[in-house]
Amino acid sequence: MTATSKLTERVVLVTGSSSGIGRATAVAFGREEARVAITYHSNRKGAEETGDLVREAGGEALVVHYDMTDSDSIDAAVQAVTDRWETIDVLVNNAIPADVGPIPFEALSLLEWQRIVHGIEDGIFRTIQAALPAMRESDSGRIVNISSSAVEGSSGMAAYATAKAGVHSLTKVLAIELGEMGILSNVVMPGMVLTETNRQRPEEVLEEVAERTPSGHITTPEDVANLVVFLGSEANGNVNGAVVPVTGGL
Repeated sequence: MTATSKLTERVVLVTGSSSGIGRATAVAFGREEARVAITYHSNRKGAEETGDLVREAGGEALVVHYDMTDSDSIDAAVQAVTDRWETIDVLVNNAIPADVGPIPFEALSLLEWQRIVHGIEDGIFRTIQAALPAMRESDSGRIVNISSSAVEGSSGMAAYATAKAGVHSLTKVLAIELGEMGILSNVVMPGMVLTETNRQRPEEVLEEVAERTPSGHITTPEDVANLVVFLGSEANGNVNGAVVPVTGGL
């Protein structure tokens, strides 16, 4: 980032930031001297570690509990941020419900479908609505929704892909409606990312993915985070309603 990013003391809420992409994103905003709210559902220790990393990077940090399936929890998390820093300039929707793994379509129950689809779509909808009153006060509000290349087709991911595709459509509507308020809304769509979990995959699998990736390496959480920071900053002057892949061209 450059001085044009103007993130010093900007208030950033990153959901699902105990590890992985969320942690990398929180730390990247910390490097820009932002005030970063870090949320967790069950991994408080991980969130506290993220907070320490944000402070070490040069930012301020606040750790708050957040359950994207519970409206009261969402409201409480947003209230905690505004109580501390009065406003929200940037909202990064990264959290997903627990235990979202591959399920063959024929084995997918209606209950599990609803848990994943409603968990993601309703959670992001509620979080944006809760944050909007504070974001309207910002002179350059930014919303970044984290998606997945699963929307383009991934075996066993029918519910997850459907939910994320819905987030794409929601974001494009927000770009129109909230753009009039000066709030820019975009989607970042990673492919496979070298999170802590994916690093545990067999070495031959990781090598095969890297070989198929035109850039020659698998996307890292930091690759995703750097794009999120750009889209969430004033350096992003007019990117609005975009779905930006971070896949190395795979």
